[in-house]
This record gives sequence, structure tokens and C-alpha cells, in this order.
Amino acid sequence: MRWWSVANFVSNAGTWMQLTVQNLLVLQITGSAAATGLSMSVQAAPALLISVFGGAAVDRWPRRLTAAVSQALLGTVAFVTALMVALDRLDVTSLMVLAAVTGVIATVDGPACSLLGNDLVPREDVPSAIGVGALVHQAGRLTGAALAGVTVGFLGTAAAYAANGLSFLFVASVIPFLRPVRGAAGHTADHAAKAKDGGTGDTMSVREGLAFFARRPRLLALAGVTGVSAVFGRNYQLTLAVLVTGPLAGGAGSFGTVSTVLAVGGIVGAVLGARLRRPSVRVVGALAAAGGLLQVVAGMSPSLAVLLVMVLPMAVVESVSDTAGTAVLQTDPPAHMRGRVLGVWGSIGTVWSLGGPPALGLLMELAGARGALIAGGLIIAGAIGAGHLLRERRTTVPRVSPVANLETAA
Repeated sequence: MRWWSVANFVSNAGTWMQLTVQNLLVLQITGSAAATGLSMSVQAAPALLISVFGGAAVDRWPRRLTAAVSQALLGTVAFVTALMVALDRLDVTSLMVLAAVTGVIATVDGPACSLLGNDLVPREDVPSAIGVGALVHQAGRLTGAALAGVTVGFLGTAAAYAANGLSFLFVASVIPFLRPVRGAAGHTADHAAKAKDGGTGDTMSVREGLAFFARRPRLLALAGVTGVSAVFGRNYQLTLAVLVTGPLAGGAGSFGTVSTVLAVGGIVGAVLGARLRRPSVRVVGALAAAGGLLQVVAGMSPSLAVLLVMVLPMAVVESVSDTAGTAVLQTDPPAHMRGRVLGVWGSIGTVWSLGGPPALGLLMELAGARGALIAGGLIIAGAIGAGHLLRERRTTVPRVSPVANLETAA
């Protein structure tokens, strides 16, 4: 698990370095902010369309081999991009094609790597492993964004892509030496499911994954909580940027300070989330509602200092909630279904990531930055509270059996 965490840190740093440089590269080639947004959408679009198939592939194929091959393919795409940049042969069309290919590979790589990490620890330590993964992600994000400017400044844009390619190859070289612990819910359970099915592979179908998700109340509730939070909250890089530079009369430096506090809060939350032993949808909902209320207070901040005080707990609560939600998502389904569940979740999450910012932007146009934060926080807390009350009402309504009805009639 330590080796896997180191490999993931290197890979995340490389990925965020490339993402940062890619936006700058599109702007350099086209001079268009719209083209930059389009390149991000093109890379995310495959997750919306084929994540369910990627998850089914993860359930069907050996997990370590799948993760190693997908990492090697991602590294190859990064090297090809680096070569084209170095030779000055990269245009917008080529960049969009490479971004789409990266998105397709990621539909398999994401669930494969997530579930492989869980196989390296005993079942009772899976929530902690997920928390460690969140911590590594946050640390890699900070490191990659910082290294992007340094790398481009001294070595050029192509070097950033090449460095990301090397980070993928490093992960691929580590995977063959990883050994799942005895009793882990890994691919052993997948093979058992196949054997039980007689080797026909029917249990590996995409339809089965969709039906399982739709029949699972906990997963549907988790999707609802995460969805309302993703649309009306979470997008702090957008709402807080407008709040800081608008009503609070700050500049880019002030927003940089806010972004740093958000990152620190994410790291603290990941550490706390790693200590969760029994994550549940109830915990996720409570944390999301608390985050919504903190967002309301942040929207009423009279000064930058007050906002900074509120931003830290907001980021901590969001990070712990994300860790708890991921733990539920990856441990609630049986082992042989987890790839497909993550695939379905990838499609749902892409809808939120693509639709959330425009919806929030519209809310900001109508209500302003403060109004969007306050209204969004109230909607989050109110929706989660209403859902909880509805669930409690359903579980407390007494059910009269048919026998009792006959006795009453008699």
C-alpha cells in the first residue's frame, strides 16, 4: 500500500501538471477560452457515454493487468503529445483527438486503479485506504500545479507532457509487484462469481450493473446527496472567485490565498476521513448539509478575513464527506459488481461536472455571488433534511399484515 500510494502521488502530480499546461497550450494555439473549455469537455465526454462499459471491463478482466495496461496506454498518449509539441505538429484537432482518447482510457483506468488500491489492505481498512488515496490526490494536485509553471518555464511545454508520461510508466512498473492481501475483496471474488455463473459472463453485463444500482436505495440516496451538493455547492473555484474579486474587492492574490486555504482544508479533511471506520450515507448527508450551512455563512462574509475563517471548515467537511461517500460506493456492492457500479457512478458524476457550473453560473447571474452561495447552501441543507425526514417517515409507518386485517374484519 505504501508503494501504491507513492506511485499514485507521482501519477497525480504528473496528471495535474499536464492539465494545467494543457489549458495554457490550448489558449496559446487558439487564443480562445471557449476552445479551452471545449478541450476539457471532450476529455470528460467519454465518461458520460461509456463509463458503464469501462466498469464492466474492470469486473471482467484481471484487475492488476487492466490497471497496468491502462496506465501504460495513458503514458503513451502523453509521450505522443509531447513529441508533437516538440516538433510543432500539434494543432487543435490533434489535441482534441488525444484528449478524447485519454478520456476513453480513463473510463477503464479510474475504477481499475481505485479498486486495486482497496485490494491491498484488509476489508476493515478499506475506508482508511480510500482516505489515504484522497490525501495523495490532494497532495499530488498541489505539487503538480506548482511544478507546471516551473517545468514550462525552464524546459518547455513538451517536458510537462513527457514528465506525465514517465509518471504513468512508473505506476505501471510498480503494479506487477503489488500483492493483494489474503481475504481482500479483489479479483478472486470476481472469478468466483464467473465460476458460479458457469463461465458465461452473464453476470458481467452492463445491464446488470445498471439494474443493481437502480435497485440499491443506499446508492440512489448517495447519488442524490452528492448531486445536489455538486450542483449548488462544491464549485468554490467559481463562486468564491466572483465573491472575492467582486463584493469583497480583492484581487488575484486574495483569491490565491483562498485557494490555498481550500487545498489545506482538503488535505486535513482527507486525513480525518481516513480515520472513519463505518462510513455511511447518513454520515455523508450530515456532512454535506453542514457544508451547505457553512456555505451560507461564507456567502454573508463582510470581509476577506471572515471568509478565510469559513473556507477552512468548508473544505474539511467537503473532503471528509467525499471520502465517506467513496468508501460507501466502493464497499456497499458485492466484489464482483464494484467495477460496474463505479462505471455507472462515473457517468452520473460526469453529468454533474458538466451541468453544475452552467447551472451555478445562471444562479449567480440572477442572485449574484453572495446570493448564489446562500441560496445554494440552503437548497443543499433543505433537500438533504427533507430527504432524511421522508425516509424516517417511511420507516416509522406501521405495516399491518394481511392476517391482522382478516382478524380485524372478523
